[in-house]
Amino acid sequence: MALEQTHVRRAAQLARLDLSDAQALSFVDDLNRILEMVDQLQSVETDDVAPLMHPLDATQRLRADGVTEGNERERFQRLAPATEDGLYLVPRVVE
Repeated sequence: MALEQTHVRRAAQLARLDLSDAQALSFVDDLNRILEMVDQLQSVETDDVAPLMHPLDATQRLRADGVTEGNERERFQRLAPATEDGLYLVPRVVE
């Protein structure tokens, strides 16, 4: 399906964009080229191709999954204006 200027105008209207006639024609050409490229990609046989996580055969260096900061809950709760049973109390804002 080839796009026409009416399709671009409709999409621009839905997106609340103001396009000139020259811009709309330019977008028609650009979008049609994009759609042709998508059609070309869809015609490639990929049934026996395993999905890749990354195009390069590289591995990431991972850091050790360990605790780097201690539990400072008590210190933070002492700074809060109101706490109860380890929870922060806040004023009601919705009635």
